[in-house]
Amino acid sequence: MNKTTLLVLGGIAAIVMWAISVYNGLVTKDEGVKTSWANVETQYQRRMDLIPGLVNIVKGYASHEKETFEAVVNARAAATQIKLDMDDLSEENLAKLQAAQNTLSGALGRLMAITENYPELKANEQFKELQAQLEGTENRIAESRRVYNETAKEYNTEIRVFPGSIVANIFGFREHGYFKSDEQASKAPTIQF
Repeated sequence: MNKTTLLVLGGIAAIVMWAISVYNGLVTKDEGVKTSWANVETQYQRRMDLIPGLVNIVKGYASHEKETFEAVVNARAAATQIKLDMDDLSEENLAKLQAAQNTLSGALGRLMAITENYPELKANEQFKELQAQLEGTENRIAESRRVYNETAKEYNTEIRVFPGSIVANIFGFREHGYFKSDEQASKAPTIQF
């Protein structure tokens, strides 16, 4: 073999090694996004598991609040119907999930508001424990979503910048969506005295 052939083969080998390295990096970041997503789902499931117990305890004290109970049960059912494929975590799909979860959060908020009218319920140890677990779960959901957004940002940046974008396009890596704040979150509440 002559020098030119060796240089060409060496160049091809270097390009192949570079492409393998970039590909492996993209796969690793994609798996990080999927792991972060699984953590979000775990926290949503934890909340779903707490709701029936909470509703049943409140029902025992406030049985005439039927509309509120139905709203929580229906919102929970709607939220459990939305299943996202880890390979299609698009902005649109995340927005659908987030809307269902926001509806559930609103229904839970109304449920918790009615408990203010029942001091004996608020004193119930099982209720207090479930309420504390639910509050902790809401915090874990927020943190899991933040971590998901961070890992999705790292991955999305990697597949969009040169030269990683070349490998990403060749192998079909797609962007992952982000959780966004609720549109109402940017509006200041109206306070009347």
